[in-house]
Amino acid sequence: MPTLFTKIVKGEVPAYKVAENSQFLAFLDIRPNAKGHVLCIPKKEIDKIWDLGEEMYHELMRFARSVSIALEKTVPCKRVGMAVVGLEVPHTHVHLIPLNSMKDMDFSNHFEMSDEEFKELAAAINSNIEL
Repeated sequence: MPTLFTKIVKGEVPAYKVAENSQFLAFLDIRPNAKGHVLCIPKKEIDKIWDLGEEMYHELMRFARSVSIALEKTVPCKRVGMAVVGLEVPHTHVHLIPLNSMKDMDFSNHFEMSDEEFKELAAAINSNIEL
């Protein structure tokens, strides 16, 4: 059965897309820890990050780096944190979270945003992407 993220890749579930290429997709987390929380995923459904081939792993990190640089240009923060957890959705994903305090990495906290705020933020981050 396809994961939620596979359904996003296929366009069956909407997402606030930030960046995309032939192998990867970045979109805003709809339950963000902080404003600008982005998920970077391979389009190919692979459960665990360590199951990625070495080349795909490195390409995912390059993609995430580009998104992180754009994110830092868009959302005021001290730095962009990265986490790989993968317990909720069995599809490799890298969390990129703008950080101003350690609380921003607490996955039990959620930052509220409207649909319009999500759309505006996704477009703003996308305008700073250099893939």
